[in-house]
Amino acid sequence: MSKLLVVDDDLDMLALVRAALEKDGHQVDTEADSTTVQPARCHLYDLLMLDVMMPGEDGFSLCSRIRAEVDCPILFLTAKAEDAALVQGFGLGADDYIKKPFSIAELRARVNAHLRREVRQPTHTLSQGGVRFDMQAKSAIAGEHTLPFTKGEYAICEHLVLHAGQVFTKEQLYEAVFGFDAEGDSSAVAEHIKNIRAKLKAGGLSPIETVWGVGYKWRKDSVR
Repeated sequence: MSKLLVVDDDLDMLALVRAALEKDGHQVDTEADSTTVQPARCHLYDLLMLDVMMPGEDGFSLCSRIRAEVDCPILFLTAKAEDAALVQGFGLGADDYIKKPFSIAELRARVNAHLRREVRQPTHTLSQGGVRFDMQAKSAIAGEHTLPFTKGEYAICEHLVLHAGQVFTKEQLYEAVFGFDAEGDSSAVAEHIKNIRAKLKAGGLSPIETVWGVGYKWRKDSVR
């Protein structure tokens, strides 16, 4: 089951899309006021659908505001199919358009096709638990501040975040981060976790959970 957010000021359209996609087993949240949609909330979803023509903040503006913070597909619902509009939307980071009026079959097929392709891991940025990871720069940012992680601390966090919700033992984390042939003791992971938590706590964050008797996990879709 995937979690989807649909933003459209047309309440009848929201009801139609929600009913159609729930038939495929998806959890669908709807929002009629685009100005209330916050980037932190968008981290919780596997796919976003935005109407282009909305009062207050249109779909293009909303996409521009949240695109840098989310890796999931963004699809536009639009009656505008001119080349200029398509170019503008894709330039803002949209993944696809669904032109109104559309058939329910087309809607379900297009959404499910994008979700199937989303098995890839993010290669640029990933936000989880209030922390944004730049995987090219190997840095972690909370709010406006770069967290002072050591190389090992960052590597542990990145591994946990890429597998958010999965529990790892100290031994598994040590091997994943430092390699089977690394010199050292897996008990060092506990000290790394302690330091990581202290640095996260300074920013009011606590996304790492201890599963007693097993190991550690990064809480999936945590925004604390």
